[in-house]
Amino acid sequence: MRFKIGDKIIYPNQGVGTIKDIAIKSLGGSSKTEFYIVRLNDSESNVMIPVSNAQNVGLRSLSNERVVGEIYSILEEKEETTSADWKVRYKSNSERMSTGDIREVTCVMKDLFFLNQLKDLSFREKKMMERAMQLVISEIAIVEDLSFEEVEQKLEDILLETYKQSNPS
Repeated sequence: MRFKIGDKIIYPNQGVGTIKDIAIKSLGGSSKTEFYIVRLNDSESNVMIPVSNAQNVGLRSLSNERVVGEIYSILEEKEETTSADWKVRYKSNSERMSTGDIREVTCVMKDLFFLNQLKDLSFREKKMMERAMQLVISEIAIVEDLSFEEVEQKLEDILLETYKQSNPS
């Protein structure tokens, strides 16, 4: 997929960004490479991504309303059992996060949120849950044209309700 200046994109594990420029730069002497110059919304920093490598790093367009609907459906599904071994769980969740697929990131967020209701997460898992939440919230906020805070509250309400339905005690 080819992006143009002004396109909103998702850079996996980094979040929402905007293509600010497409530039040709020299690397290692005479070789010229075309780059997307991406301004990341969260950190307000710029990153350069080789156009030829954009697909390999998972650069993708922003989700549409249909995908956001799928996200809400995932959040409303009853709890699934996750591995009790944190190392296995962490490896699996890391792989899901690196896909860049917002549905996979949503599953990680949900699983860790539910697990956090039962016990304290390890530092690494807590950071992963926070990162997943930030990625999901920021993408939905742009697609639905809502504030970060509105989406955050909406997701937390859905997650808590789904958790209560899955664990009636």
